[in-house]
Amino acid sequence: MTKADLIESVASKADLPRATAERAVNMLFDDIVAALKQGDKVNISGFGTFSVSVRKARTGRNPKTGESIEISASRAAKFKAGKTLKDSLN
Repeated sequence: MTKADLIESVASKADLPRATAERAVNMLFDDIVAALKQGDKVNISGFGTFSVSVRKARTGRNPKTGESIEISASRAAKFKAGKTLKDSLN
């Protein structure tokens, strides 16, 4: 499912114009991103939890040349599925 598919689904299920559904989906994503940028967790009951994972700087190797390279520290989004979501998939 793409973002466009999600917008179409929300529009049809909520009987909303497509533009309104698109604004709603975009606001939801924007709020999740804003919370993660602040370092907060986003817990959606029955679905899962989004959080930020901090990766330390480290030394890596270029697999092609074998040369050592420095990999800088970074932050990445992490998702852990909730029990209800896991159960519905099995």
